[in-house]
Amino acid sequence: MHFLDSIKQRAKADLKTVVLPESFEPRNLQAAHTVLAEKLARIILIGDRKAIMDKAAELKLNVNLDSAEFIDPANYARMGELVDKLVEIRKSKGMTAEEATRLLREDPLYLGVMLVKEGIADGMVSGAIHATADVLRPSLQILKTVPGVKLVSSCFIMVVPDCEYGNHGTLLFSDCALVQNPTAEELSMIALSAAISYRQLVRGEPVVAMLSHSTLGSAKHADVDKVLEAVKLVKAAAPDLKVDGEFQLDTAIVPSIGERKAPGNPVAGKANVLVFPDLDSANIGYKLTERLAKAQAIGPITQGIAKPVNDLSRGCSAEDIVSVILITAAQAQGGL
Repeated sequence: MHFLDSIKQRAKADLKTVVLPESFEPRNLQAAHTVLAEKLARIILIGDRKAIMDKAAELKLNVNLDSAEFIDPANYARMGELVDKLVEIRKSKGMTAEEATRLLREDPLYLGVMLVKEGIADGMVSGAIHATADVLRPSLQILKTVPGVKLVSSCFIMVVPDCEYGNHGTLLFSDCALVQNPTAEELSMIALSAAISYRQLVRGEPVVAMLSHSTLGSAKHADVDKVLEAVKLVKAAAPDLKVDGEFQLDTAIVPSIGERKAPGNPVAGKANVLVFPDLDSANIGYKLTERLAKAQAIGPITQGIAKPVNDLSRGCSAEDIVSVILITAAQAQGGL
């Protein structure tokens, strides 16, 4: 079964509520229509219902949003409650009721995150017309990180057709979108978060390879030392996790090469989670796989925030948004 088909089945069986704060953006409206039509999630759109529907008509979008929930910041019944809660959360930073009211009425991202914080929505998807920093700022201020996790990172689920590697062609790549040049400690946090993401989304046992241009000491360099240190930190933090490295890519995923270069190693040749040493290699790697192997790249998926918030690429399609809504619902379901 295709990865997204399994996610769809899970979504339909345990319906979650996802807020789309970019409610006047056509791709979001098209995605909301698809999700509602297929009963994949409940959808909250932020803004006046008539204004949103007028925008859809103006754009000549053939969408049915009758079953969506519309939350208009100008007259939302629970706005006072959310203002008080935001003031409480940010009081150490000097947040006033006036400032909180302005943020929640004027910035749909802050309102969306507060809906998630208060359990009115299970997760949020945004970023089609906002920068990553704009999406993550309210998320980190309000939701903060998962207990014990200091770093927010990202991953992609890569579904490669006619591929025997990973889980029948399904692999997780991390971090492809956020952390530019991680330290050894940050790299270990990325690996631990990636393992959690794999369990949540793929519902299988993660086998984590820490990638490098070197395999088990074949090259000597500070960049290799960083990966080796990260491996030690991950093993200390999660002794039961199958993780090892440093590995070259082919050693990590090709059984024959893994056995030749690292005989008997529990990870070599069997990896389904690939942790790249820096953002450049990760971003290049996922795009190469997407284009040359004709893989489906699902993401970016945010890891480490206390509740599900996912940031879209500004070049995303409506279909991409549907996929990320499904991922957000799956994260809300948990399943560790």
